[in-house]
Amino acid sequence: MNIHEYQAKAILKEFGAPVSRGVAVFKVEEAEAAAKELGGPLWVVKSQIHAGGRGKGKFKEAAAGEKGGVRLSKSIDEVKTNVQQMLGNTLVTIQTGPAGKQVNRLYIEEGSDIEKEFYLSALVDRETSRVSFVVSTEGGMDIETVAHDTPEKIKTFSIDPATGVMPHHGRTVAKALGLSGDLARQADKLLGQLYTAFVSTDMAMLEINPLIITKQGQLKCLDAKVSFDDNALYRHPDIAALRDVTEEDAKEIEASKYDLNYVTLDGSIGCMVNGAGLAMATMDIIKLYGEAPANFLDVGGSATKDKVSAAFKIITADPNVKGILVNIFGGIMKCDVIAEGVIAAVREVGLKVPLVVRLEGTNVELGKKIIGESKLNVIPANDLDDAAQKIVKAVKGAA
Repeated sequence: MNIHEYQAKAILKEFGAPVSRGVAVFKVEEAEAAAKELGGPLWVVKSQIHAGGRGKGKFKEAAAGEKGGVRLSKSIDEVKTNVQQMLGNTLVTIQTGPAGKQVNRLYIEEGSDIEKEFYLSALVDRETSRVSFVVSTEGGMDIETVAHDTPEKIKTFSIDPATGVMPHHGRTVAKALGLSGDLARQADKLLGQLYTAFVSTDMAMLEINPLIITKQGQLKCLDAKVSFDDNALYRHPDIAALRDVTEEDAKEIEASKYDLNYVTLDGSIGCMVNGAGLAMATMDIIKLYGEAPANFLDVGGSATKDKVSAAFKIITADPNVKGILVNIFGGIMKCDVIAEGVIAAVREVGLKVPLVVRLEGTNVELGKKIIGESKLNVIPANDLDDAAQKIVKAVKGAA
């Protein structure tokens, strides 16, 4: 689960990390009071969307002005103008895609005198099963670009969960960023605060870009991007309450109600599969034969008829779907349950696009019999390769 910058900073502040003062704004009328509360003389008005590249982004609407999604303001009137232009308009960044995202929240933050910018992030390293930190002197840039062009400017290290942050970790950060004296001590303290916040709240990723040194000689988290492990949210109802569903795909929200592993993609073929590995293979073979998947969907091994029916409805609700491929290898999952769920959904919502079904495994003959007797216009397939070729052919033939 992702949260907004202002929410992330509030959490980091609880653990003692240095962040700028700021006020979240949801209405144009709140802008003046927020600016007066912070006092100026410099304010930063930041779009709050779940996407990076906000500063370089562009608003679709002419009324939003030519400036990006993060704007400096040197007066209260300028704050009010920027808020009026930005709030409710659609911001397009390198991460939103051409459709962009509507800005429903802004964060007005006090300005900072920046001396230097760094990059710092933490994430779970699945190879070591530890929290790893990534630091770089190249703050304010896409870390992917830095990794590609100047990988020597990136330092990565892991924290042993048995010991937590140790003094040598702080020295590693200080050396990587070229810090000494009081700044090195600040870096050591900040590292401990961020690690504690990460572990205590079950974060999946924490990115500070940039981490800055102010002209007053203070380290400060100027930006913060945080995501949490969905599987641990039951332990943190206060964090779960921060979820902004307006930032999420409606189909993914609906899928989460049924514990379905669903991710929206940009293709034309809807996929219903059991097992993440098989789902990935299914998407790959669709690409192999010249089309693209419209989603990743793993119904899991314990799916019920109702769960399968819900999954099918979610797929058909996507207007980009021109065909559907059901690919089930029944182990724990039973083929007859899949068949019953698909039939129930089709009878309720109808079937307006080609449907190819490949069943194998537990109760496969019963599953095929159920589909055969349903009188539905279903194209049967013998194996995955056969299924992929048939759905691609059907979609291209209908185009």
